[in-house]
Amino acid sequence: MRRHRSLFALSAFAVLACAACNNSPGRPGPGSDVIPPDQLVEFNILFGQNCAGCHGASGNGGATIALRDPVFLAIADDAAIRRAAANGVHGTAMPAFAQSAGGMLTDKQIDVLVSGIRSWAQSGLLPGANPPPYTAKTPGDLQRGTVVYQTFCSSCHGPDGTGGKKASSIVDGSYLALVSDQHLRTTVIAGRPELGAPDWRENVPGRPMSDQEITDVVAWLASRRVHSPGRPYPDLKNVEHHDVN
Repeated sequence: MRRHRSLFALSAFAVLACAACNNSPGRPGPGSDVIPPDQLVEFNILFGQNCAGCHGASGNGGATIALRDPVFLAIADDAAIRRAAANGVHGTAMPAFAQSAGGMLTDKQIDVLVSGIRSWAQSGLLPGANPPPYTAKTPGDLQRGTVVYQTFCSSCHGPDGTGGKKASSIVDGSYLALVSDQHLRTTVIAGRPELGAPDWRENVPGRPMSDQEITDVVAWLASRRVHSPGRPYPDLKNVEHHDVN
């Protein structure tokens, strides 16, 4: 009988001790389990962790184009958005996010990002508009691009692209080294509304840019890239070297 009382007392003590542990300071509460990074499929969290730093917290633009912009979503299909998110853009500031390309996200997580970005598209925002295609269909012509630039761009960016009263330089070597030709084309078509830069319809009132004109001005911009952006002495052959004592 005495033994049974001892066992009962020990059991009661164990129950009380466990209850005390459950309420101990610092113990994780219900629902506080950490989700493994590769199992996170909440769009807002994925976008915030991987995209918002450059494209803005709500996709409205930041260091680069707004993914929520209706013109961008009208020209960039699911495949284009997925390709950029998964593989990045080589030689630019856009990194690859898919594990298959060296990033941290699974294919499922890339799909969540693509569908979430696509969900921002709304019909009826471009009435009567027929935006140029996302990718160029023909090669650009540098000479025609010079004329196109003067017609549509120089009033804001200056006669040589180095900046004007309304906008900054678009031929800066460091800038051009960080963006692809496709990025330039997308920016010309969609503009940067968050910065006051018009889309392809609004540079000259009543005179939208044609597909070929966009292709040609991108060729003109791309021709301004330099081999060694940011280096004070691009031509090292003409630099006199001195020993430092």
